[in-house]
Amino acid sequence: MRRWENLVEGYLRYCEVQGLSEGTRRSREAELARLGRWLRRRRPRPTLEQVDTDMVVAYLRSRSAFRAKSTIAGTTSHVRMMGEYLVREGIWKSNPLRWLRGPKMNNRSRLPRRISKEHLKALWEEAVKKREGFARAQVMAILAVLYGTGIRRGELERLDVSDWSRDEGTLLVDGRKTGEERKSAVPGSVARCLEAYLPHRHNVLEKAGRLEEAALFLNRKGLRLSGERVGVMIHGLARRAGVPLVSVHQFRHTCASDLIEEGLTLPQVQQVLGHKAITSTMWYLSLSDPDLRRAILKHPLNEILAEESGGVEAKLVATAVAASESPVEAAVSESGGGHG
Repeated sequence: MRRWENLVEGYLRYCEVQGLSEGTRRSREAELARLGRWLRRRRPRPTLEQVDTDMVVAYLRSRSAFRAKSTIAGTTSHVRMMGEYLVREGIWKSNPLRWLRGPKMNNRSRLPRRISKEHLKALWEEAVKKREGFARAQVMAILAVLYGTGIRRGELERLDVSDWSRDEGTLLVDGRKTGEERKSAVPGSVARCLEAYLPHRHNVLEKAGRLEEAALFLNRKGLRLSGERVGVMIHGLARRAGVPLVSVHQFRHTCASDLIEEGLTLPQVQQVLGHKAITSTMWYLSLSDPDLRRAILKHPLNEILAEESGGVEAKLVATAVAASESPVEAAVSESGGGHG
């Protein structure tokens, strides 16, 4: 079905013009390739004009078995967008999926996962173990920027070396997601990691003959480091350090929740993360809310259990300790000791 492949290529060029990231385009390409193979296996094989709602729904049903809601929603969205393109190209008179929605998603139904301070320390210790200078300096700078600024993975990928201002101590972050650029102030430790990385970056570019490359973070060929490669690098580091990392985005969650825990206000954290609406920042109150912690200390129960040294709290503690003793330990305690 060469015609389908040509249309997919045209659609992906259209997506590129629209500014969609390379990762998004690749995932759409993979999904549309699956749809093309599925259509080829149909008997009798349909033409593109013969593809109707029932046929598309049958494909989505075949892709939905034992899949997560997010996977099903992504598949539905990719096919729907391709349908809109086919309508614009005059292949379809109407899009069968225009009014069909995927499973209802609630991104706020789960708490954001953060990385503990012990695990963060383990990641840095593992990064320091890298023997090769460029690899060590680069991964330490990436870890520092991810956690120190709460930057998104795609924003990290698109950073240029000119976005780093040594004098101001800021990174200029593009506004592709929110529509607004922002200057992100970096802690001194992040600045030192970046400055330690830059000479290694220059050496790689000089060796590759690509001194004109604008990207801040590079691969060994002197080309811009992709977001996918950043993910592979960080996940490999976490695996060797024994850290249960789920996604690179956890650094953003951890940065936000730790800043709130240290007493920054929600508007300040909103500015750091580049959230367009403060309701997005409020999500992190579920993880760290100093005001809530201080408020719960005023609960009347605290006074009831701590009336006096021999009050209710002391009795409860004594009871718990006694219950934790084994029968042998309790017998020894009652007899006044061992054999002597």
